[in-house]
Amino acid sequence: MTSSDTTRLTPDEAWSLMSEGNRRFVAGEPEHPNQDVDKRHQLVDGQAPLATLFGCSDSRLAAEIIFDKGLGDLFVVRNAGQVIGESIVASLEYAVAILGVPLIVVLAHDSCGAVRAAIDGTAIDATPLPPHIWKLIAPIVPAARKVLAEQGGSTTADIDAELVGREHLRNTVHDLLQSSELIAEAVAEGKLGIVGANYRLNEGTAVPVVTVGLSDARA
Repeated sequence: MTSSDTTRLTPDEAWSLMSEGNRRFVAGEPEHPNQDVDKRHQLVDGQAPLATLFGCSDSRLAAEIIFDKGLGDLFVVRNAGQVIGESIVASLEYAVAILGVPLIVVLAHDSCGAVRAAIDGTAIDATPLPPHIWKLIAPIVPAARKVLAEQGGSTTADIDAELVGREHLRNTVHDLLQSSELIAEAVAEGKLGIVGANYRLNEGTAVPVVTVGLSDARA
């Protein structure tokens, strides 16, 4: 499929291509598409990515590798803990409004350092983090507190980090829709789908946790 073809993809078709790539990666049978000189030259005058990926900056989440994609396939936006912010929303809106992507994948992962820092930061005697780091991960704290309350624990050691990560992932998708009228309208019009997926480090699988605007998002 060429770049120009991706502008006609539905959200479900785009996720299907992402899922197929992830399955190849997991199976150890990647095709490494769109990584040659010809493709590089084709993209000089423009891009038409099949999806936008907003993920954690963790070095183990190399988007094009995980989904077996290449040059021009993904519009990637990342920060530690995949936390919604002004520049993130603006970048995602650019992908939707200007590039016409039919899909946003929000990618979290197991053993996330930002999630762990947010959990540890809720302790009364927690060592203060540098202010910029704390400002970034503070939006993850509500997920940690919710999980703690649901589990009936009393200390940060009682908090299940994987449950917090998935709760934060759901919050991130919700916050994105609340933060961007443009993105919410694109979803309502059927032009855009959102998949919040969790990447399992050991298995290599990207497993959907929450979906919006898709009819079928099974991994």
